Amino acid sequence: MYLPRRPCTSTFLSVRELNTHLRSWGEARPGQRPLVLLHGWMDVGASYQFVVDAFSDAFVAGRQILAPDWRGFGLSHPPRPCDHYVFADYLADLDQLLDHLSPDQPVDLVGHSMGGNVAMMYAGVRPQRVHRLVNLEGFGLPATRPEQAPARYARWMDEIKQLQQGAMALKAYDSVEGVAQRLVKTNPRLAPDKALWLARHWAQPDAQGQWKILGDAAHKVTSAQLFRADELRALYAAITAPTLAVVASDDSLGQWWKGQYTLEDFQERLAQVRDVRTAQVPETGHMLHHDQPEAVAGLIEAFISAA
Repeated sequence: MYLPRRPCTSTFLSVRELNTHLRSWGEARPGQRPLVLLHGWMDVGASYQFVVDAFSDAFVAGRQILAPDWRGFGLSHPPRPCDHYVFADYLADLDQLLDHLSPDQPVDLVGHSMGGNVAMMYAGVRPQRVHRLVNLEGFGLPATRPEQAPARYARWMDEIKQLQQGAMALKAYDSVEGVAQRLVKTNPRLAPDKALWLARHWAQPDAQGQWKILGDAAHKVTSAQLFRADELRALYAAITAPTLAVVASDDSLGQWWKGQYTLEDFQERLAQVRDVRTAQVPETGHMLHHDQPEAVAGLIEAFISAA
C-alpha cells in the first residue's frame, strides 16, 4: 500500500453547527499564508495526499496545508439526516472555515472539480480572502434557460422521494480491496497501491463489515435551482486573485456533455477573470491530481510561489 511521505493530522472544527473534518500538514508560521485544498464531489480531503507528498521541502517548510471534508462527505457528517444539499452552503462553510484558519490574511486556495467551482465562486464573492487561486477541472455546468424550471423542480421533488425509498443508496463493498477496485475501474490511471490507500479514507466498514462510501446519498439529488451562467460570469469578473485554471489532457467536458457544454464554452467564461492563465497536464483524466500528482504539485507550487 502507498506510504505517505508527509503524514497528516486529523482534527474537527465546529462550522455552522457542523462538525467539519479537517486534514492538515505542516505547522503554521507567522506571516506564512495557509494553502487550502478543496476536494470534489464524492471525494474527500485525503484525496490530496499524493499532491502534498509531491511538493518540494522548500515549499512545504513553514507552510500549513489544510484540506477539509465538505459537509456530507468524508468524516464531516451532517448533524441530522437531510434529503438534499444546497450548493450555496459550501460558500458559507468555506467562509466560516477561513474565519477559523486564517482570519487576518488571505489564503492560497486550490479546488478540484466541485471544489474548483466553489473556489472560483468564493473568490468572486470574497475577493479579499483569496491571495492566489488554482482551479483543477472545475468547469461549472451548461447554461440553462428559465423555461426548464418546471421540469427541474419536478425532478428535484421526484428524486427526494426516490431517496426516501432507498432507490438512490450508494453501493456497499465486501472489502477494502473491493473499494480500491471500484476506484481503479472509475480511473484506470490510478495506481493500485494509491487506490488501496485512498480506499481506506474514501470508505469505512459498518458493523456488518460492509465497506460504505463516505458520501451522503442525498448528494445525488439534483439541485432545485437552474445553473445561471450569467451569474457565474459576474462572479468570475469580481475575482481579483491571480488565477490558474488547470485541465486534463482527456476532454472531460466532451465525455460528460457530448457537445452541450465544451471546453471552448468554459474558456469563454474564464475570460471574465481579470488575471488568469491556463495549463494542461498530459496523460491525465478528470482526477488529474491522482494521475500525475508530481506535475500538478509542480504547477501549484510554481504558481503560488511566483512573485
